[in-house]
Amino acid sequence: MKKALITGITGQDGSYLAELLLEKGYEVHGIVRRVALEDPEHRLWRIRHIRDKIHLHCGSIESYASIYNIVEQVKPDECYHLAAQSFVSYSFEDEFSTLDININGTIYILSAIKNRKPDCKFYFAASSEMFGHAIETPQKETTSFNPRSPYGISKVVGYYFTKNYREAYNMFACSGICFNHESPRRGFEFVTRKISRGVAMIKFGLLDKIKLGNLDAKRDWGYAPEYVEAMYLMLQQDKPDDYIIATGETHSVKEFVQLAFETIGLNWEEYIEIDRNLFRPAEVYELRGDITKIKKNIGWKPKVKFKELVELMVENDIKEIYEIQKK
Repeated sequence: MKKALITGITGQDGSYLAELLLEKGYEVHGIVRRVALEDPEHRLWRIRHIRDKIHLHCGSIESYASIYNIVEQVKPDECYHLAAQSFVSYSFEDEFSTLDININGTIYILSAIKNRKPDCKFYFAASSEMFGHAIETPQKETTSFNPRSPYGISKVVGYYFTKNYREAYNMFACSGICFNHESPRRGFEFVTRKISRGVAMIKFGLLDKIKLGNLDAKRDWGYAPEYVEAMYLMLQQDKPDDYIIATGETHSVKEFVQLAFETIGLNWEEYIEIDRNLFRPAEVYELRGDITKIKKNIGWKPKVKFKELVELMVENDIKEIYEIQKK
């Protein structure tokens, strides 16, 4: 039985990936902070349905000793490094902790694997934010990076450390450059979930307005469960390589809002309030991935379309709020 170690197992991607690996017969291990085990209702909600099927280890990616001991104990065949301070707006407010967590955490895990389980296959969750103010659209694996946030910068550094360990130590280490991917498990601080939850609350009369920033920002939005499948497939290849994981389509925040309100039959313009405080200090206006390489080499391509994604997120939030109202 293969063993997989997931950092960030309590997050959106980590929870879907844990489900996928369990279905494929893996022994699944995850790293969580001790506070998560002390408050499982709020911090482990995405994995509560599989809690008895996975192995959780208390640790912190900010501590090399902690990571080293967990790798030594688990001796994983595959490691998926998904944990990060991933909220871009917050990275402007506290760039120091963002850089510390995202850069040092990646180095610590790579080093621990090199020293204790060098044949472990390693996946690094890179990001489209590395392209930032992109020099070309769509962005390919060969497109130069031009990050516009501390978060994007931290991911560029992690990407190059992963590449360095692959080339210097012959490790199976690769990066998946994921463009925005959403689901009903998305955190409430992210704009897509803020919109879907807000629309559901407006439907039930619990909210009057949704405050948003730049409606013209364009993103390549996909469905998270499909993206974790791409992560898994990357580690099943004969040779490690880096891949764009995206849909190849771009849509604006305004389009997301329009579709979300259409789901409940309301005019979005009556319920949206623009808040200049929600604009980024350095905005990224359009990100769109070219998935030619991953389609050709691995055979992966997305299936869930943008409209379907928006609808399933809104419908899920409507269902959740309805259930809460019933109690």
